[in-house]
Amino acid sequence: MLARMAICGIDEAGRGPLAGPVVAAAVILPAKGRPKGLDDSKQLTAEAREELAAKIRAVSVVGVGVASVEEIDSLNILRASHLAMRRAFDELIKIQTPVAAIVDGNMAPDLPCPVEWVIDGDVIVPIVSAASIIAKVERDRMMTELCAQYPGYAFSKHKGYSTPEHFEALARLGPCAIHRRSFKPVQDALQAQLQLRAAS
Repeated sequence: MLARMAICGIDEAGRGPLAGPVVAAAVILPAKGRPKGLDDSKQLTAEAREELAAKIRAVSVVGVGVASVEEIDSLNILRASHLAMRRAFDELIKIQTPVAAIVDGNMAPDLPCPVEWVIDGDVIVPIVSAASIIAKVERDRMMTELCAQYPGYAFSKHKGYSTPEHFEALARLGPCAIHRRSFKPVQDALQAQLQLRAAS
């Protein structure tokens, strides 16, 4: 049973990629019966994340929020990340309202409750670790679905991050609709495509 005076953990996934949305999660864990093995999502295998995400959802209150590529490009990635966090919090409070929030990082969004930010919170604070896992699993699922809509980029493999395979696809195909045009590597790829077309 969840504590009445609950604190939620908030984290995001997808600040660094060149493509796709940024996804945040807000999680209230139960006082007892928490899943074992909670850690920074980046330190876990995809299989371990999926398993833990299911266990977290089974015993916790969870809210997920998304900021689109268009919002990332218009607001910047930090503000878009905070927007996704606020949306995750707003989803959470439809079920339960926490008395405070702990956010991973060195800045926090404006929320209608006391907020503390913790650097490396996804490593050292279990409720933030749980939020990290939920956000990462949700974003990976979205990128896998987007891979089918935008073939050729291998989004299901690299999830939009700056891998050699992704850079090769960008150079070969140019940016697609879910690439973040405010990010310099995407701008460079777009410019190269325009120059190529102009020369042909």
